[in-house]
Amino acid sequence: MILSAKQTIGFSNPISRRDPFPSLVRSPISLSFPSTDLPKRTVLAVTKPLHLSLRSKSLVRCEAYEADKSEPQPIDDAAEVVEEKSEAAKKLKIGIYFATWWALNVVFNIYNKKVLNAYPYPWLTSTLSLAAGSLMMLISWAVGIVETPKTDFDFWKTLFPVAVAHTIGHVAATVSMSKVAVSFTHIIKSGEPAFSVLVSRFLLGETFPTSVYLSLIPIIGGCALSALTELNFNMIGFMGAMISNLAFVFRNIFSKKGMKGKSVSGMNYYACLSMLSLLILTPFAIAVEGPQMWVEGYHKALSDIGPQFVGWVVAQSVFYHLYNQVSYMSLDQISPLTFSVGNTMKRISVIVSSIIIFRTPVQPVNALGAAIAILGTFLYSQAKL
Repeated sequence: MILSAKQTIGFSNPISRRDPFPSLVRSPISLSFPSTDLPKRTVLAVTKPLHLSLRSKSLVRCEAYEADKSEPQPIDDAAEVVEEKSEAAKKLKIGIYFATWWALNVVFNIYNKKVLNAYPYPWLTSTLSLAAGSLMMLISWAVGIVETPKTDFDFWKTLFPVAVAHTIGHVAATVSMSKVAVSFTHIIKSGEPAFSVLVSRFLLGETFPTSVYLSLIPIIGGCALSALTELNFNMIGFMGAMISNLAFVFRNIFSKKGMKGKSVSGMNYYACLSMLSLLILTPFAIAVEGPQMWVEGYHKALSDIGPQFVGWVVAQSVFYHLYNQVSYMSLDQISPLTFSVGNTMKRISVIVSSIIIFRTPVQPVNALGAAIAILGTFLYSQAKL
């Protein structure tokens, strides 16, 4: 006889041989036994089903044991459903991050190229991008939209070499885009994994599997083929993209070494990086170009483009910060490998969209070189798995 855990048992009469099944009544949870071995009234809490069995004619012994645990448990099923929903929500969130990251990057590159075509001052353009992002984050901290990071002198000291490398990479990429097509700059920048492996191998002494070294062949070969067949090749533009690759490799190395154990979110980390880079870049921008050149160029751009030129400058500055901010937020949610694959897909979207929007002439051999380089980048990310 199995009684539910919510049922209670009470024996009103002493147990005898003639009456092996005493009358059962629903009463508070208790068992009364006419035995000297037990108190007159012993309270037994029942939390699981009781299984009662008769083992002897002369003695009725009450034994309790747990129900079979192999039976389906509704709570476990509910937990699995919740876990599945949580995993699906996480994948959706990552997908939204990636789509937003790519879209913002495409918009930035379009407006950035428009500004540089009308206003060829990459040092000021780079400075305005960092200034816009710094201002946006300062306002976000002030009004409480984003929690202000807790930093100290050691944090900023560690961040300084990262900011130096970030500044060089940012300016070099902007200089490159001011001289060549956006698509060509990004094709050359897809060779960044080659720089990463070479620097890590010869300067840091790290070793990699053979598959990683083999993946560099299509990367280097594809970039070389694209450079040789580029219709509007410019050495300054080419070298700017190459320097940007090298600078960003050192930025990543310094960031990994210096930021271990630092409890700063991706969004706030990039905000601090932008502010420090702005302080580093501003005096160099003034020295290289200067206010006089900026003012003259501004008046010329207004006369050629009109008031919408100001909107272009604002858009490229804001979208630069937003796409970088989302990329750092994505890195908080995913592995570096997934981020690397996402970065490769981002370059594809930028190259294709810029060719379509700016009607960049592309030879079949040049397109083949770009495809080979991007494929090599993808193989590199898989080889490091």
